[in-house]
Amino acid sequence: MKTKFIFIGCWFVVLLVSAGCAGKSNDGTLSPENLRCEYLINPSGIDIINPHLSWYSASEERNQKQTAYRILVSSSLEKLGSNEGDLWDSKKVGSDESIHIIYNGKELNSEEECFWKVKVWDGEGKESAWSEPAKWSMGLLDEADWEGYWIGLDSLVGNDKQFGLSARYLRKEFAAAEKVKRATAYICGLGLFELYINGNKTGDQVLAPALSEYPKTSYYMTFDVTKEISEGQNAVGVILGSGRYFAPVKWDQNYGFPKMIFQLNIEFADGSRQSIISDTTWNMTADGPITFNNEFDGEEYDARKEMPGWNRVHFNDSRWIKAERVSNPSEKLKAQMIEPIKIIETVKPKAIKEIKPGVYVYDMGQNMVGWIALRVNAPEGTEIKLRFAETIHPDGELNVANLRLAKQTDVYITKGEEMEEWQPSFTYHGFRYVELSGYPGKPDLHMIEGKVVHDNLKVTGQFNCSSDMINRIYNAAYWGIRGNYRSVPTDCPQRDERQAWLGDRSAGSLGESFIFDNNAIYSKWMADISDGQKTSGSISDVNPTYRKVYSDNVTWPSTFIMVPGCLYRQFGNSKVIAGNYDALKRWISHMRDNYMKDDLLPRDSYGDWCMVSEDRSVIHSKDPVTITPGDYLGSSYFYYDLILMEKYAHLLGKTEDAGEFRQLSDKMKEAINRTYLHKDSIYYANNTVTANVVALAFDLPPIALRSKVFDHIVHRIEHDYDGHTSCGAIGQQWLMQTLTDNGRPDLALKIAENTTYPGFGYMLENGATTIWELWNGDTAPPKMNSANHVMLLGDFVTWLYQRLAGINADPDNPGFKNIIMKPIPVEGLDYVHSEYHSIHGLIKSSWKKEGQSFIWDITVPCNTTATVYIAALSEKDVAEGSKRASSAEGVKLIGTDNGYVVYKVGSGNYHFIVE
Repeated sequence: MKTKFIFIGCWFVVLLVSAGCAGKSNDGTLSPENLRCEYLINPSGIDIINPHLSWYSASEERNQKQTAYRILVSSSLEKLGSNEGDLWDSKKVGSDESIHIIYNGKELNSEEECFWKVKVWDGEGKESAWSEPAKWSMGLLDEADWEGYWIGLDSLVGNDKQFGLSARYLRKEFAAAEKVKRATAYICGLGLFELYINGNKTGDQVLAPALSEYPKTSYYMTFDVTKEISEGQNAVGVILGSGRYFAPVKWDQNYGFPKMIFQLNIEFADGSRQSIISDTTWNMTADGPITFNNEFDGEEYDARKEMPGWNRVHFNDSRWIKAERVSNPSEKLKAQMIEPIKIIETVKPKAIKEIKPGVYVYDMGQNMVGWIALRVNAPEGTEIKLRFAETIHPDGELNVANLRLAKQTDVYITKGEEMEEWQPSFTYHGFRYVELSGYPGKPDLHMIEGKVVHDNLKVTGQFNCSSDMINRIYNAAYWGIRGNYRSVPTDCPQRDERQAWLGDRSAGSLGESFIFDNNAIYSKWMADISDGQKTSGSISDVNPTYRKVYSDNVTWPSTFIMVPGCLYRQFGNSKVIAGNYDALKRWISHMRDNYMKDDLLPRDSYGDWCMVSEDRSVIHSKDPVTITPGDYLGSSYFYYDLILMEKYAHLLGKTEDAGEFRQLSDKMKEAINRTYLHKDSIYYANNTVTANVVALAFDLPPIALRSKVFDHIVHRIEHDYDGHTSCGAIGQQWLMQTLTDNGRPDLALKIAENTTYPGFGYMLENGATTIWELWNGDTAPPKMNSANHVMLLGDFVTWLYQRLAGINADPDNPGFKNIIMKPIPVEGLDYVHSEYHSIHGLIKSSWKKEGQSFIWDITVPCNTTATVYIAALSEKDVAEGSKRASSAEGVKLIGTDNGYVVYKVGSGNYHFIVE
């Protein structure tokens, strides 16, 4: 049984540390043969004293289970190699648990290095070899560990503008008297920073550190720079950009000027120590080559102002000024426990066209997020301008109307060398098209290349099927989701907004979790929301609260209630529920105490946001017949929030709270049905598709009336909307699954595949390569018309994985410890292939129709089980391999359930055939 290892840094993050694999020898025993390391992401500088350790296993044999484990954690690699767990030896623990094992050893100290490994026992009691070693290090755990203080310059200087600054360059030289044994740098630079040691940039992260609710929390990063520090003279350089700390637009919060705190701790071979800290001995200037930076407007770089050697020793900085001590930006300085943003991919332009003399437009072929790397040869002082847009006009000109105030423009001024290469440091853009002007020659396709930039999340899922349109929509969803990860999940990447609106991600976060390992970023975002919560309990619709939108509506803040349940179900992450429970409860109490009336909570700000508009020239429909009442949505969502809170309370052993939530939800359900359920016609509110979909998704109708409510949904879709969606951001969150769960997966498929207005297919047929903000994104005015939004995706991706592919986490066994596998072989699809890399390992589900046969191949990870549902008249019709399924190895017949034959299977690969 091969074993891979995951490190879980704290209650809000999962980091993959290593992937060691132990294979079985010919005699069946576990051995170190085939032991290898696929990943080494050993985290530096965590600030959680009881981290969680996890691993997963893989095997070609069926029904493989872990029955015990032993973990060793040592203070050195040498001690770990000699099996001395001086920090923790768990001893042999009889357990099949392999995730979220809490470190329970000696108390860990600041800067301490921890090396660990694990061995496991299988179902036959056979012992594995030790895994390859993994490592983590502790950060600065106490405020007193920071010897330095925040420095910067709290004023406008030089070329600074109201909404954009020149970058701040800071430097310090120091002498290391002895041979360096270990050197660790800790830094937080706000809004953004780049760190250099002796001329070399430290790390490959960009747009660092992570965004946060600055008055409450800032995140520092840790770097092992042992190899960069040499005996003798050394130099440290830091560049500070504006980021979101210095407001990029007039309606964002402005927290102040760029600043930093830094500490370099050096341990020498003789045991002595030295610390280089941020203080007023540092020199700084704002007169460097980055003359302007703004995340929305772009970056301007004058290569003639470069300062060769500024981040190396012996640079003459006599004309620089001294850094000033400035105020602390936040109540807490915490370790950044999510993967940083990085350049993930390079995209080559597909075409170039001269639209007027000296002005060229590149087509990247894909709407993307990031920036352009420029390679140019031009005389000194040549000003080359790059403008970015998602779409173009028929004449080829950039369509920048939807950017609003955002300029999305980079400027590079050449220094006149033979070949110059440049890319920005402190901005990013959402774009497919790039306009290049100012170049004195004729540019070609090789002059630029696109850099795709987002959080470095592991891709966990793959999906494709026989429908080319579904595959194209999935690809557009993939590009849109990835482009809107910017250490928080944003609404859009291009205009003067780029905010983490809560309502955009309430249900979509679940679908995203099948494509990307979003556990860490969403857990961190929940902490941001908690930081932004008022003492009253009120939650802003945007978090971090760069725009303060405390409207006290229900649907948008409900994301704060829903996402923790998603992370628990998908990743077994109960810590995000426990860590935020008081904040969740405080919001529930705030809304109940201030707004509940007659057991209803009629609070709403947005309604079914961006619903289909029959008038395709407007953003929002004005027809009251099509607009779902906000008071109904507020009450329904709050009812669903109470259902979730009851589950969370039970999970945490808070039985009294659970009883109170249940009592209130029962009253609300009765009140909602009394007020909004039309007893004569059996529909909710004003009979919109959204109103009835929400009712069924939240289990509001009495059982006897569910089919009649559903009939209204089908009738309106088929007869009033000709087989198209009519929903906005709220209805779309539940539409596809509700149709499928009530027997109409064919209608869900039709809605998805439609190439006429409105629908995803319509978007793609009209040039979209990411999902639009509006169904009529090609005709609506530009005021609110992003070409890269994920809001309207709703439950589409969830539908692909959970319904079409049939990969579901068992809510009673979270983290896919048991998998509910129940594919829907919908008419109109010939095959579906999917893979999902869960926290317990790789899950596969691939089915196809072949003649009169249904053939289904599945993979169940080691140390897990699956409950398998196969549509068949009888178990006699189901084979696994060459045998009747009920007699196959690792397969146990459970019974039948509403047209399905149900089996329990252990880990392994299975080949089911239904004739």
